Amino acid sequence: MLMRFKESPDAPNPGMHPPGSDDKILHAAFRIGETTVMGSDGMASGKPNFQGFGLSLDAPDAAAAAKLFNALAEGGKVQMPLGKTFFSPSFGMVKDRFGVMWMVIVPA
Repeated sequence: MLMRFKESPDAPNPGMHPPGSDDKILHAAFRIGETTVMGSDGMASGKPNFQGFGLSLDAPDAAAAAKLFNALAEGGKVQMPLGKTFFSPSFGMVKDRFGVMWMVIVPA
């Protein structure tokens, strides 16, 4: 699935649709094995780099989330430690060694 900002049926939230972002990706989703990877480049500007977007990985349980999270954190930097939140029994954010932001989540 791929949707550009200009294809959104809703009016943009303030600050979420910078000028010149009509052709940027508002929502994208694709599958890797049993995982759906979702992303957006709406907040990126300038030269292409790993800033302004994050990728989300679903895990079936806390143990699987920890395995994914720890592998991504190796050589990277934890942004939010994996833990319980109001929306998930296990959620965390980490930049991998390449600077890509990942959100690992066990859906509620």
